[in-house]
Amino acid sequence: MGRQGKLMLVAAVFLAAYFLPFHHPRIQGAILEALYMLHDYAREHVLFCLIPALFIAGAMSNFLSSQSVMKYFGPDSPKAAAYGIGAVSGAVLAVCSCTVLPLFMGIYKRGAGLGPAIAFLYSGPAINVLAIILSARVLGWQMGLARALGAVMFSVIIGLSMALLFRGEEQERAKWLVMPEGGETGRTLGQTVLFFLLLILILVFAAWGQPAEKAGFWYGVYSIKWYLVAGLVIALALVLRAWFTREELKAWVDSTLDFSLKILPLLFGGVLAAGFLMGRPGVDAGIIPAEYISMVVGGNGLLANFAASIFGVFMYFATLTEVPIVQGLLGSGMGQGPALALLLAGPALSLPSMLVINSVLGFKKTLVYVILVVIMSTLTGTLYGALVS
Repeated sequence: MGRQGKLMLVAAVFLAAYFLPFHHPRIQGAILEALYMLHDYAREHVLFCLIPALFIAGAMSNFLSSQSVMKYFGPDSPKAAAYGIGAVSGAVLAVCSCTVLPLFMGIYKRGAGLGPAIAFLYSGPAINVLAIILSARVLGWQMGLARALGAVMFSVIIGLSMALLFRGEEQERAKWLVMPEGGETGRTLGQTVLFFLLLILILVFAAWGQPAEKAGFWYGVYSIKWYLVAGLVIALALVLRAWFTREELKAWVDSTLDFSLKILPLLFGGVLAAGFLMGRPGVDAGIIPAEYISMVVGGNGLLANFAASIFGVFMYFATLTEVPIVQGLLGSGMGQGPALALLLAGPALSLPSMLVINSVLGFKKTLVYVILVVIMSTLTGTLYGALVS
């Protein structure tokens, strides 16, 4: 954050402290709700989602070949492969909009083109297999199918649009990214793949949420997930001891700390702001009453879908929590179209994630990305609402 940004932040805090009626019960409740939301976020997501993702980002920064990233995700890489991999990545990574950020920063820093990186950024939380299945079971197979298809198409269309709109800037950036690699690491390709696979599996199983039904395959995995994580951590320790030098491990930790210092303050501030404005998911204690939200997203009109998209963009949804929230809103009169719009916009973006994306891409690219998500969610929700109503 530059000097001007810090000055604006100080001014905003001063104005809020000066003018907000802190004696009002709604304001007091919203402040407490912001702290509760940060408390929940810290307990449920930081240790087992965000920290593993930060270590993966640090590993990408140190151990992932720039040539490999440029080959598969760079501006000149085959579009079908680059966008295809980016679009379906969420099927493997069961992460939320905040956990995917370090991974996005990692591949973008190593030379991934803006389009494929954006496709990965959107698809990571949006095409979560567990979330799609839960949507189909709770909200109906039509909603689950529409969400899956919409998320895959969104990631590709938004990624291609971003690459087209900012192609000049990306071509200039690519000139500085094509640099020779350092010395040999002494590891084979298979060893590097195994190392990253262990990191990803630790993230996947550590973040594995409890299914609604205490039976079946998904719950079976949940019941043994810590045994799996422990085994993976032991395997990772053996790999690190056998294949990595002390200097490499120190550089990895330094990169992870660097990512943490860039991301965590923005995320924590964004979570506090989201909690203050709208409260925790399912709790009507934010400064914006839930009844107002339910009122404006009724029906399947364009305005209702737009309102649902805006609400989804700013609200923070932990992984899988969006489904019961939408179920409750549907019971309060929400239309089918706005429900889909919320499912497409909400998991992929949040106020905390937008703050971090802005620090990576800058205000202009971040604004365009948010606008594209809102437009696509609104139009898709409107179309879906017209078809099912």
